[in-house]
Amino acid sequence: MTNLGTTPSTWIITGATRGLGRALAESALAAGDRVVAAVRRPDAVADLAEAHPDRFVAIAADVRDTARAPEVIRTALDRFGRVDVLVNNAGRGFVGAAEEVDDATLRELMDLHLFGPAALVRAALPAMREQGSGTVVQISSQGGRMSFPGVGAYSAGKFALEGWSEALAGEVAPFGIRVLIVEPSRFRTSFNAPGVLGFADASDTYADVLDAVRKDMASADGVQQGDPARAGDIIVDLVHGSDLPLRLALGREAVERISASYRRGLGELERWQHAAVDADFADALPSARPI
Repeated sequence: MTNLGTTPSTWIITGATRGLGRALAESALAAGDRVVAAVRRPDAVADLAEAHPDRFVAIAADVRDTARAPEVIRTALDRFGRVDVLVNNAGRGFVGAAEEVDDATLRELMDLHLFGPAALVRAALPAMREQGSGTVVQISSQGGRMSFPGVGAYSAGKFALEGWSEALAGEVAPFGIRVLIVEPSRFRTSFNAPGVLGFADASDTYADVLDAVRKDMASADGVQQGDPARAGDIIVDLVHGSDLPLRLALGREAVERISASYRRGLGELERWQHAAVDADFADALPSARPI
């Protein structure tokens, strides 16, 4: 189990220059903890380094460069002696139909949302196992539990991250390591800002299907319901506590939309279960699995 406030925790946070990552760093520092910010531009968090010279350090790192993951972990260990919390937060949104998103874009998004976080987790686990404690916080999305036209490339990485992390949680629990998957709704960050939110070149083929989605995503900047500062405080409080969920839907919209998705999925499963069970051999024994 991670420390419960008796001693400062050491956090590694990716994408901490703005938005939820920045809010998390500020909340952790306000709680008396120590923060290593893995960011592409350390100068963007120079104010935090100046305000907290003994408890904050920034390292230049692009999450997609998985070869740098061990260096990020070593920075925390060399500076603060331990790694208590790893937050994989870096990411970006992208809108486009499946047929409109090319291989290069899809691979880049998977690098950012799955392969980069996975490399950092692998690099952090030996230190956490040696400590007998640690928490991995994976910033997913409501788009990691449900998807809709236009966001398949983004959701692909978040769905993959969630499946990978759910298995991870069971693997590392015996070593005192916890996993928290955060599924935020829209928060008032730059996620939807012009030049940040990506768009595939629109085709006439999907204009009717995606026009409303594109407008909705582009018009959300600055009017999102979620408060990043409050989200940061909630996550820090949860990590400092003893009771940590595997998944946390964060924000009213996320709670409502994910709940509706679960209900639709259960309804569909129950509607078609008569056809599904007919796929088994009639004389087969009931399944018995270790987990």
